[in-house]
Amino acid sequence: MQHLFFFLLLFATCQSAPPPKGQDPFEAFRLNYKKCTYDVVRFKAGDADLRFFLANDQGQKYRSFQQLKSELESKGHSLLFAINGGMYLKDGSPQGLYIEAGKEIKTIDTIQKAYGNFYLQPNGVFYIRNGKGHVTTTKKFLATRPDSIIYATQSGPMLVIDNTIHPVFVNGSENLNIRNGIGIDHAGNMVFAISNQKINLYDFATLFKEKLNCKNALYLDGFVSKAYIPDLNRLELDGNFGVMIGIIGNK
Repeated sequence: MQHLFFFLLLFATCQSAPPPKGQDPFEAFRLNYKKCTYDVVRFKAGDADLRFFLANDQGQKYRSFQQLKSELESKGHSLLFAINGGMYLKDGSPQGLYIEAGKEIKTIDTIQKAYGNFYLQPNGVFYIRNGKGHVTTTKKFLATRPDSIIYATQSGPMLVIDNTIHPVFVNGSENLNIRNGIGIDHAGNMVFAISNQKINLYDFATLFKEKLNCKNALYLDGFVSKAYIPDLNRLELDGNFGVMIGIIGNK
């Protein structure tokens, strides 16, 4: 009996232990779904050093993963994963709400009718609060307006809303593009995905709902989308973005 207790204690300790040094605090994998391949990164908020980035300390926008990577390395950090994090204006500023390190840099956009995917209602907000990732519609976000938000980015449209695919998406649509997005799965993991082929919004939403088990998911951007995922040998360091989302490690 004593040996059994010791085994259970050892097992519980191993289960809660942090990843070994050098092991990435997230899961990166490539999957096939409905004749398309996707690169996916999945993790819990507390398991990785996730940050949002727009500009350096001098106010100069990063715009590319290479600029962000170089800046981090100059400060003794490494870039483990990066993806563009929402739509932006011509000057690189966020199109909607943007909060970085607890500071609101851009206020929320409440316009209901305008041109573009961002305004395909409902749109939504991806935010980090109390060590957890959240995706919700802009309407629900405004109704509750959570406090103590560390990071937030507004984009649109929502892909999945309370386990339902966005009502305006059309199965078989010929509106095809490279696409990336963020979802929260049933276990509370944040799940980023980017397509490797051009797809429509309906199929992309279906990926999050049916394959990645996300109750809520948000579209981040389209043809400009890129990702830096060394674990998958995806080394896209170029780009011309606004907000970027990254996982940081130590050199």
